[in-house]
Amino acid sequence: MSINTQNDVRTLAYVLKRTNYNEADRIINVITPKGKTSAIAKGVRREKSKLAGGIEMFSLVELNIHRGKGEIGVVTSAKMLKYYGNLMSDFKKMEFAALVLKKISLAAESSDNPEYFKIIDQSLACLNSGLNMALVESWFWLNLLKASGEEVNLYRDADGKKLSAECRYVWDVMDNAFIEKKNGDYGADEIKVLRLILTADLGVVARIKDIDRMTPGILKLAHIVSKI
Repeated sequence: MSINTQNDVRTLAYVLKRTNYNEADRIINVITPKGKTSAIAKGVRREKSKLAGGIEMFSLVELNIHRGKGEIGVVTSAKMLKYYGNLMSDFKKMEFAALVLKKISLAAESSDNPEYFKIIDQSLACLNSGLNMALVESWFWLNLLKASGEEVNLYRDADGKKLSAECRYVWDVMDNAFIEKKNGDYGADEIKVLRLILTADLGVVARIKDIDRMTPGILKLAHIVSKI
């Protein structure tokens, strides 16, 4: 939640990028519940800076940003609330977490959709907690697509017919929709999970019975529709 005065904002944030500036400063790009913004953390690279611990990557932080006459705000205080340190001990998780930040940063350039903050928040937290990485990836890609205005059609097939619980389907890249096929990868259970991924928190999806069995096929579809 953001608290605003005329010139000051207190907000939750995730640091997307840090850039060294001058001798001791850093410019940080952050995502907040209200969108992407930038600020300068003055003196943060000095050994005894009180700001340093509050602008770490892969951390949920609380920032106070003062906006004066200049175009960029100034970080006046920074507090780390959660640090997802487990990511740093697993290269694959760290690599994907960095990709999450990069993709959200690009998407947030053209939209202040509050879903972007939620997507980072849940993706990093669940990766750090040890949740099935393929499920986290699936949830991330599908929700990023939705937040960007390109939701996947999970209700009708390529011919416009409602998807049936009695049929199985494959994803057709040309039609960007399901087509019926005997012994296809996706049946009623998989489609229910796909729908839930786009409407529920990641932790809820993770509790579905047999989710690990269905995750490889769901990740495959997430990659196809996201053009990975």
